[in-house]
Amino acid sequence: MTQMDLAFMHAPTGLALTENRIVRQCNLRFAEVFGAEVDAFKDMPLERLYPSLKEYEKVARVGGDILRETGRYEDERVMRRLDGNMFWCRVRGTSLTPDDPFRQGVWSFADLSAERPVVELTPRERDVAILTCQGKTSKEIGIALGLSYRTVEAHRARLLQKFGARKLPELVAKFSGMPL
Repeated sequence: MTQMDLAFMHAPTGLALTENRIVRQCNLRFAEVFGAEVDAFKDMPLERLYPSLKEYEKVARVGGDILRETGRYEDERVMRRLDGNMFWCRVRGTSLTPDDPFRQGVWSFADLSAERPVVELTPRERDVAILTCQGKTSKEIGIALGLSYRTVEAHRARLLQKFGARKLPELVAKFSGMPL
């Protein structure tokens, strides 16, 4: 094994080389994060590691546009281990072929589950949570989503309860994984 091979295999973050959103090679940390041996991921479609086909397709739409424009993409999202358990993951990637952004890529995956537990949210709660993190008021969120101010407040109240937060700043801190 060359030094480059050793560096890739033993990197402290999960790494995967992909072609057309299929894992061609991954390292030990990637395998640990997703819950299997390295060989289990060879030629595996990344779709298996997403919570749903809808999420997989959404990331392709949003990420594909950004990759075409900049060649790089990053986000934090819920992903699925091979045993089916969901967890928060920081994903960063570089397309080696920006004109065809998913043809070849290098991706890193960091498990955030210790700082950010997965909480089941309805699609509307997720929308309200995202807009809340963007600093929108309840009235602004209501306008953006076509909801009444009171309905937005009800969604926020459920989010506070689900995340065990007492006030909105604490809720936003929990969304972002910041220490409290």
